[in-house]
Amino acid sequence: MTQANGTRRIGLLGAGNIGRPIGRHWLAAGHTVTFGSRSPQRLASFIGPLGPGARAASYADAATAGDVVMLAVPHQALDELLDTVRDRLAGKIVIDAANPMGLSPDGRIISTLDPGVTQGRRTADLLPDSTVVRAFTHVMDELLWSRGTRQRHFWGMALASDDAEAKDLVSNLILDAGFSPVDLGGLDDSSALDPGGRVFPHMFTPADLRAAVTLVG
Repeated sequence: MTQANGTRRIGLLGAGNIGRPIGRHWLAAGHTVTFGSRSPQRLASFIGPLGPGARAASYADAATAGDVVMLAVPHQALDELLDTVRDRLAGKIVIDAANPMGLSPDGRIISTLDPGVTQGRRTADLLPDSTVVRAFTHVMDELLWSRGTRQRHFWGMALASDDAEAKDLVSNLILDAGFSPVDLGGLDDSSALDPGGRVFPHMFTPADLRAAVTLVG
């Protein structure tokens, strides 16, 4: 069932462990989804059963097709991808779900970005003509389909952006995906949902998620 934001045309840049389950949730909610891939022909067996709202395309075509576009490629591929589609993303809301994940020498999950730099802020700097929202980052990808389907809206999903209207729209897309949105604030406030952050890579109820990032009033 589609939420209050109405039917959207969504471009998903990446059809892997994040893009596929989230795209399926959005299709079930009535949105149209273009799954972008380096080799779209390889998606035929995945796209076929999804119905007329789904199609496979190149990254460039998926970026053009969506009025909202989600970045769901591995982080190491992100810069090269943005170099090829940056102009096509101008004026659009871009959901950044890429994670700059590494391991410290003692085996702890960390962000590979410079200290004090959040992934959302970095992507916004790379896409100055787009509106970036950081979301769908801290829940382990193997749970995105099952928890969003079997326990709809029980689990919280954090998001952050500098634009209030964009956050409202993406909050509704989070609801459409079966999770409950929890606003962390602006992009500079979003380190909690980056690798090594307080909520990565974990699931929380909305109340526990707010408590984890000390947003309880």
